[in-house]
Amino acid sequence: MSAVAEVMSTVVLRRDPRCSELPTCPVCADSMVAAEASAYVSDHIISYLWTCDNCGYGFVTKHAVKRRLVCN
Repeated sequence: MSAVAEVMSTVVLRRDPRCSELPTCPVCADSMVAAEASAYVSDHIISYLWTCDNCGYGFVTKHAVKRRLVCN
């Protein structure tokens, strides 16, 4: 009987940039996982509505989106 094993690397080569952008609630310090809603404010600005599941506090964050050049 043969067996196959997959070895997963424990070394993180590149950290996910979104991990550092996730906010915590300013009232109870609970971590936020996903925004409740999002909207384009302009071509390069996105607004996110966050609501804390723990205490119910809500707030809005705005993020600028960098333009990427696309080569044909």
